[in-house]
Amino acid sequence: MNKTTQTYAIGSVQDFLLQIGRVVVAGNVELALFRTSDGAIYALENRSPHPKGGPLAEGIVSGHYLYDPLYDWKIDLRTGEVQAPDQGNVVTYPVTLDGEKVTVSV
Repeated sequence: MNKTTQTYAIGSVQDFLLQIGRVVVAGNVELALFRTSDGAIYALENRSPHPKGGPLAEGIVSGHYLYDPLYDWKIDLRTGEVQAPDQGNVVTYPVTLDGEKVTVSV
């Protein structure tokens, strides 16, 4: 099965506040985007890997980690991997910065 990737323009760098999540819909995927204190922007599926689910966009960012707002699971923004002792993974999507323009590939 072939997967097709679509790139979406989702705003400019200033649209993403430092360490504050923002929900963006790209195609039919709801994303949680985060801009870390070093200026990097990361896109994850806006769904907790916890068995009960929940949104991630309201989580707390510290460095390159996101703390799930409902279950306090620590998630690496770069890989989507949940840190021990918890287990799981969040789907991540590549973000590209072209000057001030931000795009995400889904």
